[in-house]
Amino acid sequence: MHIPFIHEYSTDKRILIMRRALLGQVIVLVVLAFAWADREKTTQTAANGRDFIKWVDFNVSFEALCTAYQWDVETHGTDCEVDWVELLAYTAAHTGGEFDKQAVTLLDRTAEKIAKGETDMEKLSADLKYYSYYHEAYSAVLGGMVGAYEVQAEDENGHINWEDRYGLKAFFPLARGFDYTHYDDFGASRSYGYKRRHLGHDMMGLTGTPIMAIESGYVEALGWNQYGGWRVGIRSLDGKRYYYYAHLRQNYPFAENLEEGSMVTAGDVIGYMGHTGYSEKENVNNIEVTHLHWGLQLIFDESQKEGDGEIWIDVYDLTRFLAKHTQPVEKVEGSKEWIRTTDIKDPIVEKKKLDNSIKK
Repeated sequence: MHIPFIHEYSTDKRILIMRRALLGQVIVLVVLAFAWADREKTTQTAANGRDFIKWVDFNVSFEALCTAYQWDVETHGTDCEVDWVELLAYTAAHTGGEFDKQAVTLLDRTAEKIAKGETDMEKLSADLKYYSYYHEAYSAVLGGMVGAYEVQAEDENGHINWEDRYGLKAFFPLARGFDYTHYDDFGASRSYGYKRRHLGHDMMGLTGTPIMAIESGYVEALGWNQYGGWRVGIRSLDGKRYYYYAHLRQNYPFAENLEEGSMVTAGDVIGYMGHTGYSEKENVNNIEVTHLHWGLQLIFDESQKEGDGEIWIDVYDLTRFLAKHTQPVEKVEGSKEWIRTTDIKDPIVEKKKLDNSIKK
């Protein structure tokens, strides 16, 4: 029988201790890796060291949007205002971003308590995990859609006056009175050019249907794209949203005088429905069904504008919600043009116009 010397036993014991220590370090590293991967799902660090949101699943239902909006409008100007974005973010922080009937009930009860002065969102969200994430994410989606504005209205004497309004100042993407059909097609498969997911919302209608600017902003892209055909891209004034309108009409796709860099006001006619696209050659109708494809991209950092970091959200329920605010139009005699029948004044837009005039 071999009897180990003292130094042999000590060496074996040291090796065992070192192995255990190494295994412990590996376990720690694995745990940290999973924690970092989980963090990477929603945030990323920019080159300047600032964290920004990397991904958003916008699953707010039509019912939740309507309920939160109603509370916001009805309590506006009172001592206990309910902010619809804060309300949606609070609910999402409790439900993981899902909005079923129970979530809408929670939303409604919370709003009622705030409106009665029993509590406020600062208290409710003080220790609520993920509230700040959802608030920033939902503000990026909805931040420019509700607020104060002025609208033209005709009085009993036929005079046109400006009336103060508060509410939905974003518009439905199709002019009032034009027929359309749609369904939730976000994420459906597309194969032209390469296999990919459909990152927008299709609204089927008639060729020539006027397309409206959903929100005020700057025309960032205008022209031909082999996938989207004749298309317009409009960046919101705060830079966080990029609205993409595609497959516009052959030969006459855009509203007159629309050009890159120009500012549009929510509810302006920007183009006309068609079925152009899926062609490297310009002005080709290669889409079978006449429709508007519109998409909404969120931009928390300019690195997300193009490439693998793009964030496009499902806008089906948002489209249904925007149907609350449609813009009537009229045909310009002797042309293919349509124009809006009433104008609005958005204080944010007016300030931007003033700032731009001062710079010039």
